[in-house]
Amino acid sequence: MERPARPSDNNTWIGPISTDAHPSSSPAGPHLASNALQGILCVELGMLFFVGQDALMKILLDTYPIWILLFVRSLISVAVLVPLILCLGGPHRLLTPLWPVHMLRGALFATGFALFYAAFPFMGLAEVSTIFFSAPLIVAVLAALWLRERIGRHRIVALVAGFAGVVIAINPTADGMSWISLLPLGCAVFYAVGQVLARKIGDRETSLTLGLHTLFFAGLFILPMGFLVNLVLPQVAAHPHLAMRPPATGIGEWPLIVLLGLAGMLGYIFLSRAYQVASASLVAPFDYSYLPIATLLGYIVWNEVPPMATLWGMGLIVGSGLYLGYRELRAMRHLDDPALVGESVFPPTAVPITQIHADENHVI
Repeated sequence: MERPARPSDNNTWIGPISTDAHPSSSPAGPHLASNALQGILCVELGMLFFVGQDALMKILLDTYPIWILLFVRSLISVAVLVPLILCLGGPHRLLTPLWPVHMLRGALFATGFALFYAAFPFMGLAEVSTIFFSAPLIVAVLAALWLRERIGRHRIVALVAGFAGVVIAINPTADGMSWISLLPLGCAVFYAVGQVLARKIGDRETSLTLGLHTLFFAGLFILPMGFLVNLVLPQVAAHPHLAMRPPATGIGEWPLIVLLGLAGMLGYIFLSRAYQVASASLVAPFDYSYLPIATLLGYIVWNEVPPMATLWGMGLIVGSGLYLGYRELRAMRHLDDPALVGESVFPPTAVPITQIHADENHVI
């Protein structure tokens, strides 16, 4: 398995990086503590921006269709990333021979997040997000089947518990259960496939290059996708957030759309910084803070109270993720070359980069 570039490879690398050294060979304790604190702080700031971005999306869907919002968000992100890559240079590149993989990831993300946001008018922010957070569990299963990653018994138990949480959150036995609950689950599946593709790319691309091309192709696909959906399923036109037509309003809300794109970019930058300065196994569990923040914001802004099934499911999903993080930290402390599988849970609209640094002889 290819490993990500080390910090010494290039000072402009922005992305998930972990050191190979045993803690005893690392810099002094205070420096490690400072990096850990900075990493955790960056994750939390990233989660705040992502929750804010999704809240803006939920607000704007009252006026604008998904397709236009996702296209403009990609446009803004590309407009920021292109000059940034040109300025940094180094390993970042605008043209890449891996463009077919990026194009496939772009199609996966465009489809997945269209499904995710399609559920917003029908479900609470916490409900949609909880089901989506099954993505890292699906990534682990796909990685075992596709990439032949080994999964130990502790990981299997955590995955089973996490998937049980997903089933509870969807609550298929409830009277009010509908197919809408499957939309964020579909997003999680598409997202997970994109994550595994990112793993296969390994360190052949930097996070900025991967982010640029994924967002570019996602923006390229999203408008034709909207036309196709409306052509094949004309009944979706009854829902304004799915109808492929220009919004009835003028430019009054466009500052919010720009803010939507900037919030996503800032969240991505903070999250990338977190994985640059601290180990993935340390900061990845803090990604789950997205869920309580989203739950609180949904209650404050829309007076949304998640069903008890959602809260139970959320607890199992978060608990399984935290347990996996705990096991990885134990491996870090006891192995010279720790088995790290940094399965970060990047909230929707982030462009995730997962890192694998695994010892083939050790299984968590």
